[in-house]
Amino acid sequence: MMNLAFILIAFLLLASSAMAMALRNIIHSALLLVVSWFALALFYLWAGAEFAAFAQVLIYAGAISMVVLFAVLLTQRTLGDFTLAPESRRRAFAAVLAGAAVAAAMAYAVLNSSLTLAATPAPTVTVRDLGEQLMGPQAAALLVVGAILTVALVGAVVIAAQPAKSDREGAS
Repeated sequence: MMNLAFILIAFLLLASSAMAMALRNIIHSALLLVVSWFALALFYLWAGAEFAAFAQVLIYAGAISMVVLFAVLLTQRTLGDFTLAPESRRRAFAAVLAGAAVAAAMAYAVLNSSLTLAATPAPTVTVRDLGEQLMGPQAAALLVVGAILTVALVGAVVIAAQPAKSDREGAS
């Protein structure tokens, strides 16, 4: 059962990442990137790293994905700005194939490994404990991360507010 969960999570992660790279629509690619971040959080849960999964969902799938989507939506780019030359497409396809081969080798190694984990008691950390840590001694770090993300969003708005290069040349 555990191996099946690993295979399903790995497939979701690889499929969403590959589709994010392959699609021509940057909005769809950004949304598939969010799916891959959630799949990575599922992998952390499968591995027993609940705090890493919590941080993955909170920081990447929540905050950074919103900054990416706002930056994509606020920039004045056309689809022609994101087209790849045929040789770049071949290199991207080769990179995807190489990544899939490495992932398949890793999955094979994990599924056929004879390593056993030592029987250690599971930590008794609850989500409430995590929240108290984030809002207690770690509150300053949480506020700094929020300020950095706000500055990034303001930067995206400033970049989007500038006229495109072709508009400036046409006005001269």
